[in-house]
Amino acid sequence: MAAAAAVGSHGPAVGRRSFWTGTPEIYFAKAIDNSRLVKMDDPQRGRERRQFCAALVFFFLPVFGYTWQHFRAIEYGYQIEAAKRELSGLTEMNRALRLEDASLRNPERIDALARRIGLMPPEPGQVIRMDASASDSQGPIMADAGSVTVIAGQ
Repeated sequence: MAAAAAVGSHGPAVGRRSFWTGTPEIYFAKAIDNSRLVKMDDPQRGRERRQFCAALVFFFLPVFGYTWQHFRAIEYGYQIEAAKRELSGLTEMNRALRLEDASLRNPERIDALARRIGLMPPEPGQVIRMDASASDSQGPIMADAGSVTVIAGQ
């Protein structure tokens, strides 16, 4: 009975046929100490590795250069379009400000505002032009840049 219990718990082994009829394989774990092994460099393999890395660099460097140029060109295109939009907006704003400046400098508008707050047109003689020469004006002379006389004291 003990043999039947060791074979399996599904019932007696007499009535059951196994698919595998050969010897069972048994694996044992064995610790292997590789600490004393020294890896030798293979010069042929090192040369092949360097050649392969150089080929990769020479292949991918132009690809990366082209990709970088392509994306920079796209970025510059976006920057140019943004600058054009900004220029268009600023040009429109400049036109609107010039139009507003011209409407605010309109003499009829200024005269209407002045009359609304109670200002009257100047009477003759009230306006003194500062840009005219002194000989042209009929008003009093405020200062004269003539010759200077020095009087010596004793």
